[in-house]
Amino acid sequence: MSETKRPGAGAGTRPVLLRGVRPLGGQPVDVLLADGLIAGIGSSLQTPPDAELIDADGAVLLPGFVDLHTHLREPGREDAETIATGSAAAALGGFTAVHAMANTNPVADTAEMVEQVARLGQRAGLVDVRPVGAVSKGLAGGQLAEIGNMARSAAAVRVFSDDGSCVSDARLMRRALEYLKPFDAVLAQHAQDPRLADASCCAHEGELSGRLGLAGWPSVAEESIVARDVMLAEHTGSRLHVCHVSSGGTVEVLRWAKARGVAVTAEVTPHHLLLTCDLLSTYDPVFKVNPPLRPAEDVEALRAGLAEGVIDAVATDHAPHAAHDKDHAFGDAAFGMLGLQTALGVVIETMRVTGRLDWAGLADRMSVRPAQIGRLTGHGRPLAVGEPANLTLVEESSSWLVEPAALASLSRNTPFAGRELPGRVLATFLRGRATVRDGALAEASELAEAAEASR
Repeated sequence: MSETKRPGAGAGTRPVLLRGVRPLGGQPVDVLLADGLIAGIGSSLQTPPDAELIDADGAVLLPGFVDLHTHLREPGREDAETIATGSAAAALGGFTAVHAMANTNPVADTAEMVEQVARLGQRAGLVDVRPVGAVSKGLAGGQLAEIGNMARSAAAVRVFSDDGSCVSDARLMRRALEYLKPFDAVLAQHAQDPRLADASCCAHEGELSGRLGLAGWPSVAEESIVARDVMLAEHTGSRLHVCHVSSGGTVEVLRWAKARGVAVTAEVTPHHLLLTCDLLSTYDPVFKVNPPLRPAEDVEALRAGLAEGVIDAVATDHAPHAAHDKDHAFGDAAFGMLGLQTALGVVIETMRVTGRLDWAGLADRMSVRPAQIGRLTGHGRPLAVGEPANLTLVEESSSWLVEPAALASLSRNTPFAGRELPGRVLATFLRGRATVRDGALAEASELAEAAEASR
């Protein structure tokens, strides 16, 4: 399965004229979407007789967001999330493509499993769901998974990760990097040395973790793995991607590696850009995440690294959990937070409002670079005539209140409950078809009809 359909794949969908949009926050123009593509850009475009007219009133037009790091839980934990509900959350958050991590039950470590995930994503029809293949069988870190079969399968896997577990064995890591190279695939590493931070470690190691009696997760457990892995990537000439960077020290390692020309990229989560470990003093398990929230100086280093481009992308690490897995004492609760619907607002608050990124920079980190890393040729494209109409329309002047019960996910574990976030997704278009309109999902029957017409 390719992540994009052939040109004209949106045929059968009504043309859409976006009146008065601001591409990348620039001057207002009209944009016509037809046959799955951007068909026209200009002032006072004539509305085709069968087109839907959307008066955008100065809303910002961006390439649809691409998430490199999404946990959709299906198969195995459909009580926490399904591919359909996760796809809905993604579309509402302005995403047009997501990468579904491999730590499902059973693990996505075979061609059959990744093809099943891809089929379920196609059936949902809200975003392009790209399966991530496991690096090792069962995520156990012992033997390589069926990397070649997954890469050659109909799912055409190009991102491999044992996320949730670190590929800690250096020999296995080297072999995986070598094996991935002919497929132009990338290994996305969960950097956590298990000898320095095992599964019981749940809080940034420091004065606060000691005072709270929580097992410490030191930054060096991340930094040391990243340092090792960039050397292995340089040695093999393979592509390495570092998941959910949380430490200022890791930013320095990445800066050094990129200066050497190592083919390494990295992501940061919205929650690591905004939240600090001080929140753990409440013992609220909603703030338990892996890697853990870190001090303010790390948050500052992450923002600076993202602005500079040393960190390439924002990735949500959307990790839904059923209440019975999260509602425990802090040390016993599951790791993870929701992220798809709140990502844009957090990035606007931390990076745009602060002047670190303009709209073009935000689009680069949330769409262009993630699409390049994941080798998604139809996403993260320029806003130009003839390009695929995978787009997001954002009302810059609006804000919205995060209410867990109103989110599309089956789970409610958002750390932003009760928080007002800037920016609102007005519409999302997948190959010119509106999956979100007026801030709400398009009607299910309409989506099914349009999806069928595009096949």
